[in-house]
Amino acid sequence: MNARAVAAGDTVLLRYALRPRGGDDIVSNFDDAEPETVTLGAGTLAPTLEQWLFDLVPGERHVFLLDPWQAFGTSQPDLVQTLPKTDLPAEMEFTVDQLVEFAMPNGQTLAGRILKIGDDAVKIDFNHPLADLSVEFEVEIVRILPSPQPSPTSGRGSEGDAQTD
Repeated sequence: MNARAVAAGDTVLLRYALRPRGGDDIVSNFDDAEPETVTLGAGTLAPTLEQWLFDLVPGERHVFLLDPWQAFGTSQPDLVQTLPKTDLPAEMEFTVDQLVEFAMPNGQTLAGRILKIGDDAVKIDFNHPLADLSVEFEVEIVRILPSPQPSPTSGRGSEGDAQTD
């Protein structure tokens, strides 16, 4: 019996590591007790990484060597911004090269790396930390989880559900 390969919309149990090519892991869950659960298309992983999961079979381990354009792209100058300190939380302490997260009005978060701290403003780079870098994406699909089946009572009713007067 052949194992089913990963397809769009699947929910998978996944072990992965991400590192600059030839460098140390930036993130890895290979040593974690449990693999991560990821639904393809739900935004948990960057779409540029998700595409490498398609057609993989559970139990195999792969290392993809990605150029910047295949992973996190190139730095965009407009994503480097200088923000007045008055626009930032008063309790926030700043350190150069510190990664900080900001809550967006839509409930999502945006991470940025502090480049420079002035008396009245902070210069922050909102580009992905791996922008401009060739990366290694190491991945193992542990298991493809079954898709939830629609309940028999949802959707159209059966013939016995119709009522007449």
